[in-house]
Amino acid sequence: MKINFGHIRKSFVHVFGGSVLTENVLMRNMRFIVILVVIIFVFISHRYTVLQRMADIERLQKELKDAKYESLTISSSLTEISRQTQIEKAVKDAGLDLSISTDPIYRIEKSDSKEKK
Repeated sequence: MKINFGHIRKSFVHVFGGSVLTENVLMRNMRFIVILVVIIFVFISHRYTVLQRMADIERLQKELKDAKYESLTISSSLTEISRQTQIEKAVKDAGLDLSISTDPIYRIEKSDSKEKK
């Protein structure tokens, strides 16, 4: 099997010389070629947009996870601080003269003055 370099050279010159653009086959299919190029550009731009949105979604999911952990940490700290023993300790450390009431709770009910008359 012999390689014909003369034929390869003629084909190369034919394609890159520009004479392929003036051929009838290319001119008849010019609309198809233009539409194909436009579709390729739309596809590439759509893919780029999708990749950007996926990166944004991943970034936002990470932020959401961080916010959830921060919320959980703050909630557990608040729960610990608001325990009765912690409050009593904070009052004692502050030097306030407060103590827990040993008297029972009294409920004051509203009485209508019309009923007593």
